Amino acid sequence: HILTAKFWQNCVSGGLHLTVAETGWAKASWGKLYGQWLAGSAVMAYDYDAFSARRLVEVVQNYKVTTFCAPPTIYRYLLKEDLAAYDWSHLAYAVVAGEPLNPEIYNQFRAQTGLTLREGYGQTELTVVVATFPWMDPKPGSMGRPAPGYDVDILASDGRSCEVGEEGEIVIRTDKRLPFGIFGGYYRNPGLTRSVWRDGIYHTGDVAWRDADGYLWFVGRTDDVIKSSGYRIGPFEVESALLEHRAVLECAVTGVPDPERGAVVKATIVLAKGFAPSEELKKDIQSHVKRVTAPYKYPRVVEFVPALPKTISGKIRRVEIREGDRAAKG
Repeated sequence: HILTAKFWQNCVSGGLHLTVAETGWAKASWGKLYGQWLAGSAVMAYDYDAFSARRLVEVVQNYKVTTFCAPPTIYRYLLKEDLAAYDWSHLAYAVVAGEPLNPEIYNQFRAQTGLTLREGYGQTELTVVVATFPWMDPKPGSMGRPAPGYDVDILASDGRSCEVGEEGEIVIRTDKRLPFGIFGGYYRNPGLTRSVWRDGIYHTGDVAWRDADGYLWFVGRTDDVIKSSGYRIGPFEVESALLEHRAVLECAVTGVPDPERGAVVKATIVLAKGFAPSEELKKDIQSHVKRVTAPYKYPRVVEFVPALPKTISGKIRRVEIREGDRAAKG
């Protein structure tokens, strides 16, 4: 917990920390209370029945929060407010976790507040195992580097360690030492435990790649990676491209079964204020993705929706979108 609070969130004695996390999420414990108190920081308690980005900004400003942590969804909505009109002088540090951070959100937040967002990666089964720590130079879109105490590797499907730039599954090696902070197993479910933790290796189910500097770049959940015409397409890269379009507030990228390609890319999009669904806008968004990423990754299917399905922690439920598409096809 000290690793999370002191060396990632940068909580300090006498500070005031605010993490946006529902109590149904493990992060409400390890990202909001334990380590933050151990670091000597007070914890801001802020509850709400309905989320308001403006109200949250006012809370951070009026109560002089010094360190702040929230999922990317929260930052996306904050950026729709005029953040430059608020006083950010007391906020020393802001971090993001829960889902990968799109570079566009990183750049916009820095431009409006002067603060550099630092990403962290963990799971309910773990604590922070990869992060952009204070002594590291952030790379927008990267999770950072492995945390001390965790033997993090990226494995190919044949079990070997991946080369630089090669995609594979994030794993934690526990054969030489059992790290602090890892779970003991799934409650009353030894079969599920063995399915993810075997031969001294814990399998996270998340796909990423490592660059030459040791930074990890998230691709997607194993189940979320789209296989189309022989290509492996990670939803995160396509979502990042979509979010650069002025009309896109939120989006989720999934695969839709296709008889010729195996699957095609689908974008489920929540539009920003001032934009309405149209065939012209759809084509403009598709053309934008073709320009900023590989053409084969553009969404052949686009659906505009009023809201995306999310978990209690704010993560987008892509599985619900996929299930809805299957049900619609019968």
